[in-house]
Amino acid sequence: MPHQNSQVRERLKAAGLRITAPRVAVLEWLADHPHTTADQVAAGVRRALGSVSTQAVYDVLGACTNANLVRRIEPAGHPARFETRTGDNHHHLVCRNCGRTEDVDCVHGAAPCLEPSETAGFAVDEAEIVFWGLCPMCTKTHHEEETSA
Repeated sequence: MPHQNSQVRERLKAAGLRITAPRVAVLEWLADHPHTTADQVAAGVRRALGSVSTQAVYDVLGACTNANLVRRIEPAGHPARFETRTGDNHHHLVCRNCGRTEDVDCVHGAAPCLEPSETAGFAVDEAEIVFWGLCPMCTKTHHEEETSA
């Protein structure tokens, strides 16, 4: 943890952000718990620091997202999730039942992974891809429900 703490402090400094206990705690929590919601991050940060307002956590997430230290993932129908894996070309698998989210590397390698048939004049530099399905746990539960019916 001390090594992780120094890396987090260096990342904040390099991004031009002040090093504060809530910022360090949020980034450390996300490094250990990727794809968590803001409420989950707030609960984890409170366990680490004690009293921290939910608004303070949202502010940290916003500042760190703007500084490209955190990536915000917004799967349709599920709360936004956050991760510290930024700057690479990866996408996400999302369980449509429970919302579990996992990283999946892009097989194309370079962004954007897809090219639109028509750009309408846009300079496309990124494609956000979300793969939807059922995670192993939900698949098992779904299968058990079908066989017992």
